[in-house]
Amino acid sequence: MSVIRLDDGRTIVPDNRWDLVADTSSTPLVSVVIPYYNQPRQLALVLEALTAQSYPADRLEVVVADDGSSLSPDVSAWTSRLTITVMSQEDKGFRAAAARNLGVAASSGSVLCFLDADTVPTADYIRRAVRLPAAAPDALVVGRRKHADLSQVAPDSVVEWMSDRSQLERSHDCEPGWLVDAYDRTSDLLAPAWDGYKYLISAVMTCSRDLFDDVGGFDPSFVQYGGEDWEFANRAFMMGAVFAHEPRAVAWHDGPDWAERSVPERISAKNAEALALAPLVTDPAARTAGLWYAIPDFVVLVSTDGHTPASLMQTIAGALHGVDGAVWLDGQGADALLAQLRVHDSRIRIGDPGASTLSRCRFVVEVAGPVVFSGESLALLAAHVAPGECGRVTVDFDGSPSASVTLTASRARHRVRRWSAHADVNADELLGRLFGVRTVHHDRVGIAVADGEPELSW
Repeated sequence: MSVIRLDDGRTIVPDNRWDLVADTSSTPLVSVVIPYYNQPRQLALVLEALTAQSYPADRLEVVVADDGSSLSPDVSAWTSRLTITVMSQEDKGFRAAAARNLGVAASSGSVLCFLDADTVPTADYIRRAVRLPAAAPDALVVGRRKHADLSQVAPDSVVEWMSDRSQLERSHDCEPGWLVDAYDRTSDLLAPAWDGYKYLISAVMTCSRDLFDDVGGFDPSFVQYGGEDWEFANRAFMMGAVFAHEPRAVAWHDGPDWAERSVPERISAKNAEALALAPLVTDPAARTAGLWYAIPDFVVLVSTDGHTPASLMQTIAGALHGVDGAVWLDGQGADALLAQLRVHDSRIRIGDPGASTLSRCRFVVEVAGPVVFSGESLALLAAHVAPGECGRVTVDFDGSPSASVTLTASRARHRVRRWSAHADVNADELLGRLFGVRTVHHDRVGIAVADGEPELSW
C-alpha cells in the first residue's frame, strides 16, 4: 500500500494512515459553519475567539446557520473583523443537521470547519484543525473538546480567559473520560476499528468540501438532539473517509458534557437516538435486537446467470444465513427465477442497491455461479477487510471458472471511485495500492461449488 499524489499537491493515503501525510504550507479558504439557536451570549464568545485565530484572517469566513431562532443573531459587532454570513431556516424543531447543510451551501471554502455556537476555539484551533483536510481531502478530523462554565466570561475577555488556561490544553483535564480513553486506545483514531464514528463530535469537526459533498452532507431527517454526527461520521467512513483526532485543536464547550449533565428522562432521549440511528448505521452494536432493516450490513450481489431455481435458492439461503444481509439478483431471467422460489422475504430484491444503501453498508459481496456458503462464510471473509487489514478478499476455487466470490469493503470501493480518475492506474490496481487485496482458498472460508442440481426434497 502506498500514498497517491494528486496534481494539486494533495495526498490520498492508504487505509486510515493519516500519519503518512506531510506537513503543508497551504492556507486554503476555510469556512467555519456554526449552527445556532437563541444563543447570543455564547455565539459572541465564539465569534470573538475567531477574530484572534493564528490562521490568516483573509483565508477565513464564518457562516452562522440559524435554526429558526425567535430573534436572528446580531453579528454586527464582528463584521469589521470577520467575513460573516447569517443564514436562517424555519423553526421546525431541533434541526442542527439541516442547519449545518444550510451553512455549507452558503459557504465558499474548500475546507469546512464545524463549530457549535457554545464551543469556543483557542487561538490555534483553525490552523491545527485544517492541517490534515487541507493536505488529505479524505480526512475527517475531530478536535479536542474541553468543558468549563463560561457563563461569567465576557466577549472582550474570552481570549484572555483561554490564554490563562493554556496549560490545560496539553492535559486531559476538563475532558470527557470516554473520549480520552477512546483516542488513547485508537492512537488518535489512527486505528479506529469499525466503531470509530462514535468519537467524531460535530462540535469540533473539520473536513474538506470534496469529502462533505461526496458523502452528501448531514442527514436532515434527524430532528431531535443527538445522533446526526454519529450517522454522518459512520457514513463518511463507509464512503472512504480517513478518521483522525487532532489533540492540538482545542475548543472550550460552555457547560458539562451531555453524559455528565443532570438531564431528565435520559434513557428516553438515548432510546430515541438509538431508534433513529439503527436503520442507518449497520454497526452490529447498533442492531442487537435481531431485527431487519432496509439497509443491510452485507450487500450481496448475486448473478442469476446459469442458475436453476433450486441452485439459486441454495446460494441465496447460504448468503443470508446468520448475517445482517440482503441479496440483490441480477441477470437473465432474474424476475422469473425469483417468482419460482415463491418466498416472502424482504431481504431478497431485484436490480441494484440504491445510493443510500451503498453509502452505509460495510460490505459488498459479488457472487457468480452455484456457490454454496456455510453459516460462517461471509463473517470469515469480512474479517479480512476490517480497518487495518485489506480492502478486498477474493475466493480461490482452484482455478474453476464456474464460480466466483469477492467481498469488498464499502470504504475501499468509495475511495477508489472518488479518486480513480486522478490516478495513473485502473480501479483494481488503485484499490490494491490503497487497501491491499487478499486471496483465500474456498476451504478456509467454508465455501464450495455445487456439484450438479441440489436436492431440495425432504
